[in-house]
Amino acid sequence: MSLIKEKIYEVYMMPGMAANPLIFERITLPNNFKINYLEWLMPLDNEKLDDYVFRFSKSIVGENIVLIGVSFGGIIVQEIAKIKPVHKIIIISSVKTSKELPILMQLGKNIGAYRFFPVNWLQNFESLAQFVFGPSTKKKIELYRKYLSVRDKKYLRWSINKITAWNNEKYPDNLIHIHGTHDLVFPSIYIKDAIFIKKATHAMILVNAKWFNDNLPDLICKN
Repeated sequence: MSLIKEKIYEVYMMPGMAANPLIFERITLPNNFKINYLEWLMPLDNEKLDDYVFRFSKSIVGENIVLIGVSFGGIIVQEIAKIKPVHKIIIISSVKTSKELPILMQLGKNIGAYRFFPVNWLQNFESLAQFVFGPSTKKKIELYRKYLSVRDKKYLRWSINKITAWNNEKYPDNLIHIHGTHDLVFPSIYIKDAIFIKKATHAMILVNAKWFNDNLPDLICKN
């Protein structure tokens, strides 16, 4: 624990697609971990991912920067780390290469299937909640309502486009991937080199918050 007390860390937390920073409300870290919550910017017309990430990176400042991203937010923080020096990248319920995307997403990329994705379907809240968090009970879907506040149609279409079109083959040594074995959005059978949490789902940042509170400080500090 001595390492934890020696440094001040600037921790930036990026939520998943359509989600707001409230998904991190159950995460608590020691006082020397300064938490900064990131929120989605609305994409510009036909904005490339590189340009979007460059805009986003302007809000990332400080020393000993730690980027934590959930789901699509995990893709965003990886791209930020390509242009911004960071101490550690932690992705949760996400993918670190395009080969870890589900096979249907990989196939969809080749034919531009995102263009035909029925975004209107996602504007139904129950459908959106199931798409973002995976199959859930009615009770949980109502609980998720406060977390999924970014529902702009243009943003949703842009996000699906960037997820399916993401082309990344390598990841840095300072990246840690945490994934649930029961994740149905990004099934664990496609995931390599991760810390797997048994029976955890795509909503693990909420459901398994205690595990993160117990383990994140050491994961951030270790070399």
